[in-house]
Amino acid sequence: MPGKAHSPAGSFPDPCSIGCCTSSSGLRSPGPTRAFPTQIITEHEGNSMKAVRFHATGDASVLTYEDAPEPTPQDHEVLVRVEATGVNFADIMRRRGDDYPEASPLPFTLGAEIAGTITAVGKAVTSLHVGMPVLAVVGAGGYAQYLCVPEAIVVPLPEGVAPVQAAAMMANGLTAALVLRNAARLAPGETVLIEAAAGGLGSFAVQLAKVYGAGKVIAAASTPEKRAIAERLGADATVDYTAPGWAEQVRALTDGKGVDIVVETAGGDNVAEAFRALAPFGRMIFVGQSSGKTSLIDPWDLIVPNHTLTSFYVGAYAAFPDVIQSTLTEIFGLIVSGRIALQVNTVLPLSQAAEAHRLLEGRQTAGKVVLQPWVDV
Repeated sequence: MPGKAHSPAGSFPDPCSIGCCTSSSGLRSPGPTRAFPTQIITEHEGNSMKAVRFHATGDASVLTYEDAPEPTPQDHEVLVRVEATGVNFADIMRRRGDDYPEASPLPFTLGAEIAGTITAVGKAVTSLHVGMPVLAVVGAGGYAQYLCVPEAIVVPLPEGVAPVQAAAMMANGLTAALVLRNAARLAPGETVLIEAAAGGLGSFAVQLAKVYGAGKVIAAASTPEKRAIAERLGADATVDYTAPGWAEQVRALTDGKGVDIVVETAGGDNVAEAFRALAPFGRMIFVGQSSGKTSLIDPWDLIVPNHTLTSFYVGAYAAFPDVIQSTLTEIFGLIVSGRIALQVNTVLPLSQAAEAHRLLEGRQTAGKVVLQPWVDV
């Protein structure tokens, strides 16, 4: 393809060169909007690439590493050679067939965030060029060696930031920042409870809550090891949110008041317990339900304590690309300055996407899981 520049596999910068920790293992909508593109694939006859897709929903075994058509950019798109893609719990929900805001038409390619290098540009693209390292929150399609991405949502990769680092922070860092500032409207001195605090989203939320002036951050995690990670990231206290009656522990840590904000990610029965940990006039931000179980809430129960329940879906922010770009720029600045650290737990070849899902779904990870599409090539 004209304008394509293949770089050698395996020539990525050290993913831990800056701010990175590893272990082994009030916007007004402009009207009806669509979230990030579901999949952006225009076939280029004669070329193929490796991708991970699922042809039916189910457990991790439905993820298939296979040949797929290599895409061709349309007028306002760029073709990105994907060097790293983040794994998120939303990927697991879509693979399982759980309720999800966006459809997942089969065969489906997961992968909401990518980092890589532009290898071709559409004829109407003006701000980007071949050879430019970039990142993007794309919604889906990232479990592949190539992906076409609209010019408007592509962000140049800052100098000194490796693709693995970028893939580790985009969706989770962006979500954490927007949840705390835009959805929760965190005010200085307020107390925040963050669930799954050692995970990809939680590890950012703990750190950003402190940066944004939270008076106390309480981290909820399922094991002593994960709670220790949250403390190292700056949490003032921790609780085991798998233990019965854990909301009473939270109240004890807040002199009986409860927390001002809950970042809710587990769903199911956990929601009722989290409400019991909420202070009068407190706000719960519902980000997801990793349990896969529906939460039943009686609005009448919210009246006397003046509780507020707000949902959050980062895909809706595709309508505000300037917000996305400014927030990502802010987070990169915080990482480079050392004010927050990346938690990259596991980096695997794309061919091992099923194993990545098993680890994440089985709560065997802390921090981010990243896939590299070219490592096994």
